[in-house]
Amino acid sequence: MAEIDTAPEWQPPPLPRRLTDPVRPVLVGAALWVVALIVLALTGGPGPWLWASVVGVGLGGIGLSVLWLQRRANARGSRGAQKL
Repeated sequence: MAEIDTAPEWQPPPLPRRLTDPVRPVLVGAALWVVALIVLALTGGPGPWLWASVVGVGLGGIGLSVLWLQRRANARGSRGAQKL
């Protein structure tokens, strides 16, 4: 009769919080788009690039608001909240 392996499977250690927290990259990306927007607005840069930077700033704001909503739902213990 074959033996059943009951030893727990090895799990790698969890990654540090600084590598899994998405807030910093979103903030850096949004800040870079803000800098691009300011530079293009002051120099009269090409129209499509100016609008691309406006959209980049807007998407960065949307990303930060989604992260804020997720953390808020997680803090209040909502069942559908993403665990951070």
